[in-house]
Amino acid sequence: MGGKRRRLAQKEQANAKRLQKGQPGHDDAAGQPKPKKGANPAHQQKQHEKPTIPFNPEDRILLIGEGDLSFAASLATHHRCRNLVATVLEKSAQELTEKYPHAAENLTAVTSPPPPPQSDDEGEEEEDDAEEPDHHLAAAGRDAAPIKNRIVYGVDVTRPLPASASRPPPSRILFNFPHVGGKSTDVNRQVRHNQSLLVSFFDHALRALAPGGTVVVTLFEGEPYTLWNVRDLARHAGLQVDRSFRFQAAAYPGYHHARTLGVVKARSGEGGGGWKGEERAARSYVFVRKGDTPLPIGTSKVNTGKKRRREQDEDDSDDDF
Repeated sequence: MGGKRRRLAQKEQANAKRLQKGQPGHDDAAGQPKPKKGANPAHQQKQHEKPTIPFNPEDRILLIGEGDLSFAASLATHHRCRNLVATVLEKSAQELTEKYPHAAENLTAVTSPPPPPQSDDEGEEEEDDAEEPDHHLAAAGRDAAPIKNRIVYGVDVTRPLPASASRPPPSRILFNFPHVGGKSTDVNRQVRHNQSLLVSFFDHALRALAPGGTVVVTLFEGEPYTLWNVRDLARHAGLQVDRSFRFQAAAYPGYHHARTLGVVKARSGEGGGGWKGEERAARSYVFVRKGDTPLPIGTSKVNTGKKRRREQDEDDSDDDF
């Protein structure tokens, strides 16, 4: 026992000397325990990374290829967007709900979003409001503004956007997870089909975009999506890359990835088929018209019933564009 105590005493003395010299000891300099074996520091950092919201609630937002409308519903309900146009390929609400039976609730949420819920922690809300009076008044003004959200059916991005979707010009155009569906089982052909889809989208989006507006495309990371070369396609269309950031589905409560072909049945017969696209790593790319200065993005706070965040969500922008 005496030898063990001596070793512990020597260890403590060595740590004390390191701290006096400004060097970390066996724990890090802040006194935090060492990470568990096998832990990936980059992965741990991403777990706590603040999400980037690429729009302001006051922006006129155009959503392309909205699928089951769950993303649009989240923007209307949780982000308090009041000037939102969501487009779908389906020609009617009936066709949409036949493809995505759960879309009826999202459809209502887009056009008639409920009032934002009050925080359970009134003390913390009041403290935040006292420190941020301008934001509080701005939020109150948004909630009092008339709701202009609407849904436009039968929009095919391989064709020019109809005036009902593109007028007045939107300041943000978002296309989440574009995909042509199962055109081919050949990877190269499938890549070409999706590249053709994006080329058409960029061309038509550029014509509709307001000065300084941004176009945002979100794709899954890894192949085959990296083979699409979305940045080069956008450049050839007359757009330039502003930045990119990691897409975090959790920033959009209620959002679930919808497949192009509709709801997939699982073996049990239930909808979903085990597909959880919102859990896959994805990245959003922000483009602006060449020569334009992009409109600024302010603080967009997600109303999830928890204490509101104080700062603008930061991105992990790519600097190598």
